Amino acid sequence: MLSYLHAFHAGNFADVQKHAALYLALKLMKAKASPISCFDTHAGSALYDLSSPQALKTGEARGGVQALWPHRKHLRAADWPGFWSCVEALNPGTTDLRFYPGSPAWMSCLTGPADAMTGFELHPNENSRLATWADQHGLQVRKEDGLRGLLRNLPPRTPRLLGLIDPSYEIRKDYREVGETLVKAWRKCRHGVYLIWYPILPDRPHRELLDIVLASPVQKVLQSELLLHKVSARGMLGSGMLVVNPPWGLQERLDAMLAEAGEDRFLAADHRLAWLVPEQ
Repeated sequence: MLSYLHAFHAGNFADVQKHAALYLALKLMKAKASPISCFDTHAGSALYDLSSPQALKTGEARGGVQALWPHRKHLRAADWPGFWSCVEALNPGTTDLRFYPGSPAWMSCLTGPADAMTGFELHPNENSRLATWADQHGLQVRKEDGLRGLLRNLPPRTPRLLGLIDPSYEIRKDYREVGETLVKAWRKCRHGVYLIWYPILPDRPHRELLDIVLASPVQKVLQSELLLHKVSARGMLGSGMLVVNPPWGLQERLDAMLAEAGEDRFLAADHRLAWLVPEQ
């Protein structure tokens, strides 16, 4: 939906979950040398200023990444230092957290010159900012529907694939379209790693997405849900991620990060991790 701007929500609790999953998926995939094609279906502007009027208006980062930032050197999970290094690189020489990476910037932090990155973004202002950032970071920017664009580019030219699908879901049909796109993408590239984000709302519209996945032939689907102790200002009960074909080790490492992040002194949320669809 072209009215949606992620700048109002950057760095919130859902971003912490989404980007922890993205960070781990790419880090573990990079343990092998073969190139990866990365696709971001709703790329946004790649870089967010948490001191901007949009971010300050909602203050959502305060209940997300900013709640963890002052304690980052004392977090126990072994993958936090690498996670924070991508954030610290955008905030050099200061203890303040001003700039926060969107998903294209996370991909750029973790990929190499042999890998390929493509970001889809329809919003004209977001697309313009993304294109400016992309000039120096090797991202191919496409002003087109990201779900259709992902399918059009599969199978990728590289041996491996990572696809991130995270629309705003402001339009209810997004849940159905995301589920159907995932099934079509899996049929075109069954070995690809797919990360799908969804909000958890009181009437649980994400059930339509899950039902489509459950009725499909897609296998190896890990489900991560971060359930808030209190309803968020946006009316969200929590945030969910599906990871199709998770790299070996991601399950335990993601749970370690998000269980710690969910402690009451940080995000105040419970992390639940289970196989939605196991390998058969």
